[in-house]
Amino acid sequence: MPAKPVIVLDPHPRRVADILRPERLAELRDAAELVVHDDGAGPMPDERLDGLLPDATLMLGQGAMPAARLDRAARLRGIINVETNFLPNIDYEECFRRGIHVLTPGSAFAPVVAETALGMAIDLARGITDADRRFRDGAERWGLDGNEGCFSLRGAPVGIVGYGDLGRALHRLLQPFGCDVAVHDPWLPSYLLRREGMEPLPLDALLRRSRVVFVFAGVSTENRHFLGADQFALMQRGSVFLLMSRAAVVDFPAMLQQAETGHLRIGTDVFPEEPVAADDPLRRLPNLLLSAHRAGAMPEALLDIGDQAVADALLMLQGLPPVVCRRAQKETVARARSAPISRS
Repeated sequence: MPAKPVIVLDPHPRRVADILRPERLAELRDAAELVVHDDGAGPMPDERLDGLLPDATLMLGQGAMPAARLDRAARLRGIINVETNFLPNIDYEECFRRGIHVLTPGSAFAPVVAETALGMAIDLARGITDADRRFRDGAERWGLDGNEGCFSLRGAPVGIVGYGDLGRALHRLLQPFGCDVAVHDPWLPSYLLRREGMEPLPLDALLRRSRVVFVFAGVSTENRHFLGADQFALMQRGSVFLLMSRAAVVDFPAMLQQAETGHLRIGTDVFPEEPVAADDPLRRLPNLLLSAHRAGAMPEALLDIGDQAVADALLMLQGLPPVVCRRAQKETVARARSAPISRS
């Protein structure tokens, strides 16, 4: 039996240095016997992980944990997915039965994604990138003529679809703009949204009244492509639509058609297939602001993943419940359909 509890750290596809400050790594080493696999070529080999499971107290990583592996991990208290999605490679029911906490520090991305979303919204509403392109092409329009079709975000009616960590972070950033904010999130009660100072609305009503719509909804078993041509048609011409969560929640070709026809100004940080092909026609569409899935990929966010993970790991080693990361919930985790990241 090891003198200290054992932590298995296998962060692939991330790297240890990207998510753990030296002082966080030192805290883990002081508190436990730390077994690290930091091979950029792939995750910890199955045979090595299987050999560590009988003594493992905590796992920081996203290796597969079916029931057969959990049977070997009698000392396991927690699994912290530092890739930050609740992936379908864990037997969650068995974890719940055994009292094993399954956590993700996914909220680490919320502040930087919200910051990018706000910047993209202002850009599209005011036509900043479009004006820059026109200027470089010698087709600029000056003064009031150059703002045709533009509007100010200040005081504009805003809709947020999905009020999780990302939606909450954006709502805080919108406060100085005095926007009238409505939210559609079928997983949250109206009471909570009203308490936060927002109007809960059905999706169709939100789309009709909003000049700017931010989509932060994750993918579930119920909502693939729930935003399509019929929904886009409800929005006012010239409104701004920002896709900041997962491409699978929209009918992507229908969304691009809105930009092509000029009905909407579209911004997206995510795509059905990444990277996007070099010859993909979307690269040449007007009214479309493109971001290469970079909204959350900031060093500050990655280091906060480690800060959150270590904070909860140290609590669990003391026999206390985790309080920082998001916990997998029995009622919702089976309905999530997040895909794993393919790069760090």
